[in-house]
Amino acid sequence: MNNGNRLISDEHVMDLILWRHAEAEEGFPDTLRKLTPKGLNQANRMAAWLKRKIPENTRIIVSPAIRTQQTAQALQLDFITDSTIGPGAGVDAILAAANWPDASSAVLIVGHQPTIGEVASYLISPIPPGLRVKKGSVWWIRSRLQDKTIESELHAVMYPEDV
Repeated sequence: MNNGNRLISDEHVMDLILWRHAEAEEGFPDTLRKLTPKGLNQANRMAAWLKRKIPENTRIIVSPAIRTQQTAQALQLDFITDSTIGPGAGVDAILAAANWPDASSAVLIVGHQPTIGEVASYLISPIPPGLRVKKGSVWWIRSRLQDKTIESELHAVMYPEDV
């Protein structure tokens, strides 16, 4: 099937997992802010949950900011650092980095607000624009081909205090 300029098979399903970095200290420059002790705890709790849930071949893509790097390191899995998804990135940058909706495996993005909320709002209707995603939380979106169109659904939302 041709969706815009993309060919998508009738059986294609993609999981896009959006993980907002955990709580970080205040400071400047923004990219050098580290996780607080509470943030390290949030990252470890969420990482333990994710390691039990994500598919084995999940591609992990992380913003270069220190706080996102520390959040992703809690997984103790290999990841790719991508400067295009750093603070201030747009929805298009996140979707391009993830190769949405054409990725051949699940993709986990560790990034920033407001971009994580903007991606969720863009992919899932009827979530209103301006969605605020809580620090350390995960929003798992599953997209599939349905009736010749790509449909996205909210598969799971998890908060660090709930795992």
